[in-house]
Amino acid sequence: MRGGKVGATSSRLVVGLISGTSMDGIDAALVRISGPAARPRVRMLAFETVPYPVWVRERLLAIAAGASTTAEEINQLDTLLGLAFGAAAIAVCRRGGIPPSRPFVIGSHGQTIHHLGGAAGNLRSLKDGIYDRLTPGNPKRPCTFQIGESAIIAECTSTPVVADFRVADMAAGGQGAPLVPMVDYLLLRDAHKGTVALNIGGIANFTVIPANAKPEQVFGFDTGPGNMVIDGLVRHLTHGEKTYDAGGRWAARGKVIEPLLQRVLRDPFFAMHPPKSAGREQFGQQFIQRCFLKARGARPEDLLRTATELTARTIADAVYRFVVSKTALHRLIISGGGAHNRLLVTRLGELLPKLRIHRSDDFGLAVDAKEAIAFAVLADRTMHGLPGNLPSVTGARRAVVLGKISRP
Repeated sequence: MRGGKVGATSSRLVVGLISGTSMDGIDAALVRISGPAARPRVRMLAFETVPYPVWVRERLLAIAAGASTTAEEINQLDTLLGLAFGAAAIAVCRRGGIPPSRPFVIGSHGQTIHHLGGAAGNLRSLKDGIYDRLTPGNPKRPCTFQIGESAIIAECTSTPVVADFRVADMAAGGQGAPLVPMVDYLLLRDAHKGTVALNIGGIANFTVIPANAKPEQVFGFDTGPGNMVIDGLVRHLTHGEKTYDAGGRWAARGKVIEPLLQRVLRDPFFAMHPPKSAGREQFGQQFIQRCFLKARGARPEDLLRTATELTARTIADAVYRFVVSKTALHRLIISGGGAHNRLLVTRLGELLPKLRIHRSDDFGLAVDAKEAIAFAVLADRTMHGLPGNLPSVTGARRAVVLGKISRP
């Protein structure tokens, strides 16, 4: 039955859509989910990436970095990205050989243009009188904003859409991120092996799944920059001609500038205890300008090597500082664009020698499609009335059903 619950063992087609902090385009995955939503089996049928036009990406990056904008521009971009996400859903359905009206549901993460989690502190209930204290002098409150209007996606495809996933967790006192750990738990838990599921996108985050874990034993958080600083430096150093360091080859020619790295590692975020989340607000262009581009006389390859080491070192440090004392670990499963950076993966192996390193492909989750697959699974849970967050990860007071549903 479309747009409602399906049988406990029914098979259904679901589309997942996401554009991450790299803001380079929309990833779309068509998956078949079988079995009950609480214990899904997932198989990817098709994957498509739809790049943003250059001017759209540049404007999104600027706005996320704090550039001046207007309500009208945000509104126009929300509509434009709704059309773009709808086009991506149609494209992946076409690649999978089905009409876009066929899926049970589409899960759209949208495009984050602002996220404030970090140490902002939890929202408090209105019944505690917080509304009376909403004055300009109060500390910043956690908040998040994704655009890409879901009603337009639903109209484009004639399929129900679940979107705006993060705000329900934040309303319940959580960080609103990361949300993928629920899917990591469902698809990667093992009766005998402790697992770290690491996603290296613009931001790096991981899920820790102890052997034979129950949901409340799972935890995870953002560790800091993934590809964000590396990509930002590449764009700056090539005047926009390149957007990433393919395979880490450029950085591999350089040397770590250890004094620079040590200064950057003193950023308070890295010592902050989880739950915590991050975005361009913490590690975007202003961070790159302040921490890297003022290094006088540094060779480009040395800056990139140092940025790559920053990602590797902060991931490994987070494992040692916040994880190894809590659970036994056996394997590290990597996904995201950073999985293609051979230098970065090599350094992780050197820094975490006791963990066997896998790519998520080994477990049926394509490294570039994992987050799109995740939001397909989360949308399926929403349509079945199941919670999509893990309070042990986000810090929310309780597990909540995520997202808002737009129907065609």
